[in-house]
Amino acid sequence: MAHLSPELLAVLRCPVTGSSLVQEGEELVSSAKDASGRQLRYRIDEGIPVLLPPALQEAGQAGAQPAKEQPATDNSPNTPATDA
Repeated sequence: MAHLSPELLAVLRCPVTGSSLVQEGEELVSSAKDASGRQLRYRIDEGIPVLLPPALQEAGQAGAQPAKEQPATDNSPNTPATDA
């Protein structure tokens, strides 16, 4: 479990409420509630706090699928132009 230093926790803030954050295990929890009355939770990924608002967290998880490989194109300036 990554334990964040007290100095780091002192400067981190919830991006939604602006409140301080408290570490609970592998998550940071906002000390104030958001507009819907819930405390927001942020994961700590390999020792790095991921401070994305909930809507972006969900979008990031949904978009975490591998990208399809695009065919290579040659846009180099040395490619001769062809007349049609």
